[in-house]
Amino acid sequence: MLIDTHCHLYDEAFRDDFEAVLSRAREAGLEACVMPGIDRSCHDALLAVADALPDFAYPCIGLHPTSVGENWQEELDFVKQHLSDRRWYAIGEIGLDEYWSKDFVKEQIRVLEEQISLAAEAGLPVIIHLREATDDFFRVLDDLRGVDFRGVMHAWSGSYESYKRLLGLADFKFGIGGVVTYKNAGVAVALERMSLEDVILETDCPWLTPVPYRGKRNEPSYVRLVAEKVALIKDLPLETVSGVTSANAKILFKL
Repeated sequence: MLIDTHCHLYDEAFRDDFEAVLSRAREAGLEACVMPGIDRSCHDALLAVADALPDFAYPCIGLHPTSVGENWQEELDFVKQHLSDRRWYAIGEIGLDEYWSKDFVKEQIRVLEEQISLAAEAGLPVIIHLREATDDFFRVLDDLRGVDFRGVMHAWSGSYESYKRLLGLADFKFGIGGVVTYKNAGVAVALERMSLEDVILETDCPWLTPVPYRGKRNEPSYVRLVAEKVALIKDLPLETVSGVTSANAKILFKL
């Protein structure tokens, strides 16, 4: 059985064939998926799926860095106000993204720090989105030394050296997704040396579709393709990869 630890199943991309997507996911061996929040615009859709699929789709809440703009305080307040509404399984996805824009970098950093602190207080893991902002992220982690938190580096594509450095700063798992199937993917090289005990699987659907479907819509069932590639890289049986990564996910998110 497999767990997709980063799945936007509530996205409009699945509106027209939701039941078929769900059926394919179950046929592929998916036993659960973790659904990260982005901002308040997706909140109702996320909860609708979570309520329709209890014990399968696990909801999270958080403010994504690309949603940090002029109204960042209102968006952050929304997260704080709704944190006690129900059981959440993580605060995320949160993080830093300087690829799309650098207009609100200072605000992104503040929002990230506050949400990590919220997660630590609530005993929840964080789901970290990091793109073109590695130096700033390490500065945040240095500033938060002493804050006891755990989480996952979503869509991990970093080096083995960065992996080891992060393990020295916080209790991190590393989300491996469709990128690992791409030709000349650097993460595949790092993964050879990473411990499987630090790995969880994800799709980030409907984005980051694995080979051989790259360029098309991603969906939860494709987490099996990721698992198969990880098994190939690690020279392990698929059952071992699925078992260890699913156990890691259950522990991290308390599923």
